[in-house]
Amino acid sequence: MGGAVSAGEDNDELIDNLKEAQYIRTDLVEQAFRAIDRADYYLEEFKENAYKDLAWKHGNIHLSAPCIYSEVMEALDLQPGLSFLNLGSGTGYLSSMVGLILGPFGVNHGVELHSDVTEYAKQKLDVFIRTSDSFDKFDFCEPSFVTGNCLEIAPDCCQYDRVYCGAGVQKEHEEYMKNLLKVGGILVMPLEEKIVDQDNTYRPFCLGNKKDSGCFLCPSGPALPFGVRTVQTCPATTTSRAQPAGPGPACYPRQHQEGYAPGSHQRRWSEEHTYV
Repeated sequence: MGGAVSAGEDNDELIDNLKEAQYIRTDLVEQAFRAIDRADYYLEEFKENAYKDLAWKHGNIHLSAPCIYSEVMEALDLQPGLSFLNLGSGTGYLSSMVGLILGPFGVNHGVELHSDVTEYAKQKLDVFIRTSDSFDKFDFCEPSFVTGNCLEIAPDCCQYDRVYCGAGVQKEHEEYMKNLLKVGGILVMPLEEKIVDQDNTYRPFCLGNKKDSGCFLCPSGPALPFGVRTVQTCPATTTSRAQPAGPGPACYPRQHQEGYAPGSHQRRWSEEHTYV
């Protein structure tokens, strides 16, 4: 999906086009998009398509269209110091842009089903940290990526201020996704009750009272019927070029925790889920 704006000759021109079409509306989001070149997350032989407003998929590697990432970044309403969980973190492109906004006191976790894509994301992150001129201009919250089934996150996991899931979510898993949120948090995901465009692919669907954001707002009134953790219970991941931090083990899928043995009831994250 995509094709909402004209292609750019380079990353900056693509961002200009997204701004003109009102997909990018805030300075923080614009700065993050300009700081990370989309082409850096493509395989070399496909980079000629990097600045088109189109999704790209090769094997297990997937990048959503720039207009989709723009809508998601704006809908998340990111602020420094928040905690973020990316379900289906893919190449790490979105998580890295988010990290530029979260800053040194944020939390930035990603869960990816395919181990080869997790390694790809880690390699791209390493290249960004070592070589990008933009890196030294930001206080970066380095993303931590782990391979796992995002429908098998441990129930005692800390909750997050912001959660994004790029794959189509079935109605039966809606409450599961909401339970990953802290009170007052924002969840952005395509749901079974979806907006369908002409080529029958998903677009983010608004579940809450932020009509145009494509997000669910967890109400900030009475406490919800599940435990609410503070951001301090999630290990923050900050970084410098000299000493990149590792992932925080407390907030990852159960198969990565000691003593976990999946049973016959285990839910599976299907490879057939449709990504936006």
